[in-house]
Amino acid sequence: MGNLAIQATDLAKWFGEGDARTMAVKSVSFEAKFGEMLYIVGPSGSGKTTLLSMISGILKPNSGTVLVEDRDIWKMSSDELADFRLNKIGFVFQDYHLFPRLTTVENVALPLILKKRDWKESIKVAHEYLEIVGLAQRAELPPVKLSGGEQQRVAIARAIASRPDILIFDEPTASLDGDTGRKILEFVREHVLNDRRCIIIVTHDSRIFEYAHRIINMEDGRITGDEHEK
Repeated sequence: MGNLAIQATDLAKWFGEGDARTMAVKSVSFEAKFGEMLYIVGPSGSGKTTLLSMISGILKPNSGTVLVEDRDIWKMSSDELADFRLNKIGFVFQDYHLFPRLTTVENVALPLILKKRDWKESIKVAHEYLEIVGLAQRAELPPVKLSGGEQQRVAIARAIASRPDILIFDEPTASLDGDTGRKILEFVREHVLNDRRCIIIVTHDSRIFEYAHRIINMEDGRITGDEHEK
């Protein structure tokens, strides 16, 4: 494995005050490396999504630090943080978040357009990434014309088109049958992961555990286990 992509130390997050305070994440520390596919698993309400939100610059922790490539993201200005999220992080959401009125290729081009890239250039790059995920022939179709597995691959293409260093999947197989889910993870590990990219996957789907390099277990806001290289 490569150098450290993320170093989280003593992260804590709570909601509410006094007797109504709820601890979502309790003094969590972990590291993630480039070239690594890391799973964070645990039951609903264990703090997985809150932890993801803190390490990706969405939700500020009440205490603790997050270093991404040795830079403390929560000491960034708001503009720096927005730039970090746009350029360093790629998200693949559970329900894909594809825009129904856009074509497949336009959906993939969106992050490039948000970075103020030329429209024609963005579409050209989007076509290239659709070819990478095996959907070159589906470029002009709307998302509704695609299967669940195809929509997932479109979401992956969109997430990697801007070449982020850290790619985060939130329950990537929740809406997929077992065979399609395994094919997606096989594809990600073979074609998306590289020694300059770190992939973090939040899931409770044991059918895809075999594709992880490491599995961090969470329960009740804490890390309860860290299973290393497979």
